[in-house]
This record gives sequence, C-alpha cells and structure tokens, in this order.
Amino acid sequence: MPHIAPRVAAFASRAAPALALVVASALALASCRPAADTVDAGCVRCHDGLETASASHVGCVPCHGGDAAARTKDAAHRGLFGLDDPSYPGRWEKGCGGCHRHQVDRVAASVMNTNAGMIAQIQATWEGERAGARFAAQDGEHFDAHGAPEHLTSVMALDHVSGELYRKFCARCHLEKQNDAEDVSAHPAGCAACHFPFGEDATYHGGDRTMRGKRLHSATHAMQGLPPMGACERCHHRSGRIALGYQGLNDGNNALVPTRRGMPGPVIGSDDRSFTHIAPDAHFAAGMECIDCHTSREVMGDGYAAANMAGQLEITCEDCHGDGARAPRFVTVTREQELPIRESRQYGYRVRPGFRMALTGRDRPYSNVFARHDSVIVILKRSGRLVRSPVVTGTPEHRIAGHERMACAACHSRTVVQCYGCHTTYDRRESQMDFVAGRETPGAFSETEDVRTLSPFPLALGAHGRIVPVTPGCQTFVTVIEANGVPSKQEYVARYRGKPQLRFAPFFGHNTGTAAVGCAECHGEPAYLGFGQSTIEAGGVRGTLLCEKNDAKALDGFLSLERGTLTAYSAIARDGARPLNLTEVRRVFGVNLCLDCHSTGRDSIYRKPIDLHALDDPLHRRLLAVGR
Repeated sequence: MPHIAPRVAAFASRAAPALALVVASALALASCRPAADTVDAGCVRCHDGLETASASHVGCVPCHGGDAAARTKDAAHRGLFGLDDPSYPGRWEKGCGGCHRHQVDRVAASVMNTNAGMIAQIQATWEGERAGARFAAQDGEHFDAHGAPEHLTSVMALDHVSGELYRKFCARCHLEKQNDAEDVSAHPAGCAACHFPFGEDATYHGGDRTMRGKRLHSATHAMQGLPPMGACERCHHRSGRIALGYQGLNDGNNALVPTRRGMPGPVIGSDDRSFTHIAPDAHFAAGMECIDCHTSREVMGDGYAAANMAGQLEITCEDCHGDGARAPRFVTVTREQELPIRESRQYGYRVRPGFRMALTGRDRPYSNVFARHDSVIVILKRSGRLVRSPVVTGTPEHRIAGHERMACAACHSRTVVQCYGCHTTYDRRESQMDFVAGRETPGAFSETEDVRTLSPFPLALGAHGRIVPVTPGCQTFVTVIEANGVPSKQEYVARYRGKPQLRFAPFFGHNTGTAAVGCAECHGEPAYLGFGQSTIEAGGVRGTLLCEKNDAKALDGFLSLERGTLTAYSAIARDGARPLNLTEVRRVFGVNLCLDCHSTGRDSIYRKPIDLHALDDPLHRRLLAVGR
C-alpha cells in the first residue's frame, strides 16, 4: 500500500472483525452528519441567519462543541472548542478531527504545517548545516517518506538565533496558529485556513446578526470545499512571491521603494506594500486557480512527513504537456470509489468510470486532467469549464539536441523573483513578538535588501539532473548586536558545505509564458548562466553589479570567469545540485556562432549536436570572410 498514509495502513492491518469495522464506521458517519431536522435549534435561536456550512455539515455541536440544549449564552458556550483563545488550539483536531481524522493527520504531517524544510534552510543560512534533530513548528510523531517512525522537535527547542528568526518572522503563516495581522495576511488556523478563509478585512459579513462585523472571522459560515485562490495568496505572497507572480503582480522591495515613475503601484497589498502589474502566468490568464494544478495530496499532504517542500510536490509540467520525446501518461478509472471520481463530486464537471486520467510525476492519477480522443483536457474544478492543454511532444523546439536536461521552467519562466544582498540584523537590546510562544521576548530582527530583479534569472543544475531556474535562498548577511550594544557578528556568512558561502536554491516562480526565452537571449546573456549583470570580454566575463565587500564577485550571481578559469563562489542548495561547469558554459556561449544565421529552435541544424568544426568547411569560411 505505497500511497496510503501509515496510520491508515497500520489500522487496516489489525485483525479486527470486518463487521465491527463496518458498524463503527456507520456510527461515526451518523454522528458526523445529523439529519436536517436535528439541527441544533438552541444555537440558531441566537445565531439566526447563520449560513449552513455545507449539505453534510448541518449541525453545530459536532464541529464546535458546546451545549445546544442550554438556555443561556454562557451555558451554551461552555465546552466550545477554543472559545477563550483566538488561535483556537485544538479546534481543528477536535472539531474537524472527530469525523476527518485521516485528513487531519495528513495535514499535521504536511510541510504546510510542520514547516520543517523552511526551518532547516534557515538553520543552514544562519548557523550552517546542522546534523541531529529535525525541527518543526511543533513536536510531533510522524512517519518519514519511507514509512519509518520519525520524531519532529518543536522549533521552541531550537536554541539558536535561527530558531528565533523562524518564530518571529516566518511563523505567522504556520497553519497551527491563527495569523492576527491587521492586513490581508490574516488567516485562521488549521482546516479553516483553506475551507473557511478570511475575507479582505478578516470580518464576518454573513447573515448572522450576532456575529456580523466581528473579526477575526471567516467572511461567512459557508464552507469552501474547494479552497479559493485568495486563501492560498494569504500565505504565498511573501518570500518567493509566487501568488503575486502568478496573477501578474510585482511589489517593491522591503524598504518600500516606489515601484514605478517615483510613485507606488496601483494595487495595495499587505505590510504597506504596493504592487504594479506585469504579465500574468499563462495558466492564470486561462482562468486556472491554484487548485486546478495542485492536487489535494500536495496541499494537505499524504500522511508522510516530507523533509522539505520538494518531498511533497508531485505534479510536473510534463504531466499535462509532455516533453520532446514522451507524451503524457494516463490510467483508466473504472470504480466509483476511485479517488478521481470521489474528488470530482464537488467539481463543476464530474469524472465518470471509463475516463482516462493523467498521471502525476509520482504515478498517481489527477482528478481533473483526462484524455479525450487525442487531446488532454483540464477540468477547472470550481466552474467545470474544460480547457485543452497543448501537448509539445515531437515539436522541433522541444527536440533540440543538448536541451534534454532543460526543465520547462528554464525556458518558459517569464520572471523569477530574486532578492540580492539581504542584510538581517538581530538586536538583543530590543524585543519582538514570538508567534510560536505567543508572547513578546527579548531580541528583535530587522532586514534590508540591496536589489531585487525579475529577469534575467540564473540557471543551474538541480537535484534531479535538470537545468532549472535558481534564486538566492537565502542570500543573508547576518549581524548580531549583543545586549551591551557591541556586535558579535558583522555581515557574517555561515559555513555551508565546508566553507563560508551564500546559497542559491532551485525555484519555480509561477510566472509561466507560452513563448520561451529566445535562443539568442539565453545563449548571449551571461546572467542566465549565473554571472549576474555583466559583459563578455576576451578570456572572461566581467561583472557590473559588484559586491561592496569583494569587487571580484557579482552581487547578483555566483560565477566568475577570468583568463579561462571558472570560479563558483556560492553553492546551489539541495543534494546533487551545482552551478554549470566550464565545459557547459563554453558550450552555451559557443552556440552564438550559429545563431546569427540559424536563429530559432525550429532550424534543422539543432536536431543533432552542434559541431563547431563544421565552420571550417568552404561555405562557412566564405560566410565568415564576408562578415569580416
């Protein structure tokens, strides 16, 4: 049972009588779904006009606790889950978990909840690689990707400044805690973050007069079975800014620099930011929301505690579009209880037995991508609209010799957010809110950045042997000021892989274009190879945006080439990832000799590896002589 969460697999293996399991399941289902005439009348005496959560969630007490038979407000609210704590600890475990224990266990182990990968990256940035305990947003007993038991230790036990940085900066979006921000970043905890999301002002606007205008509260009491894109955006609008890039928005930097013509952008965002418009992702332009690409297993987890985000992702571009040599793959669903059929029951267009469903990169069927005749069709889950996905298999541009290692994002990303020169200061003389501890504690962080760019973006070899976009991750220069005002660290760079160095990380910016980066643009622009803004000179590449600490290093890159010697001065995070080597760099630049005449990937000369010695034949010698 390779794709069943360990707790479920272990439960299924117990030697319990089948009849007892059926009876227990039936009783549990009955307690979770009261009939329409058993709605808690005592609750609606006060909460008249409150929206029904959904057709299968019509009672109050099973989800919220309390006493529906009580005659006073205080008595009725006694025993409500989390009434006295706005972060509602235990609400989703007790309320939702009463019926949806498997789903709650999945979310508890997911990277959205543990944030284990984020914490590990912060550790590597601030203190270098650290063996031993794996830290997470809270203590937990889980199973790793191989099904072995694994203990995750609360980040409260991470007795290093990196632990504090997570708790005071990053933890606001952790699912275990409600985000009480005063702007559009606010979101509830747990299941409600996606299924009962806050509106723009985090205030209730539904029909219940006793609740109207209260915050922090979901916009209405109606459940969102399919999480709206706004719920995703509330967390994914910082750091990599993927929610912004996907919608075609771009913000200024952390110093709130005006974004266009000396004036703020026209769209108001959180944290006093403003956004300008850029070209949106091609999928967004086609009407697709986040849930139309990402599966429920990616969003909620599959029951295993992945070490990082990459361990939880399962979709690839090739699943729907194929690549130069291989078409998308499909499997036929035949039974009513197969996952694609069950999941599609809440879609605007339902999957039926006999549909040939596309397979993800982990050989699991999509619930909204299927084959119809010779086409790949994507169901937009909310509306039910059908969108045809173009298949690129066999097209000349996708069969260029030497491009076999190119990831789709390397050519089709319009932009990739890159923040260079992140200077973070930790001052022990001040205090700041610790969002995990729930109180203000000594020590405060502040940060500035030097420059932020969108394009061109550097490429490197990723962990799976594909050429991918990379972005600074995190390119942090650390300063620590002690209680006496004396710095103990000044613009410090942690050791990574044996030496002090910054890191770049593979990254998908979610700003995809149908047109690829041009051949001449990629092969003639050193920034795509990792040199930063620079010029090509005889025997090397000279950077033009230089680090103030070392004028031999580009601030916005990680390679230098001088007198035929290539030097990499930043690592690429992820095991097996690395910058391009000298042979690869020369091969990329060498293509420029051909591009003047053979300017597009459709040209037949690119169907086989380029032989630069072919320039010695009479035709090319004559052409080159004319060029002189």
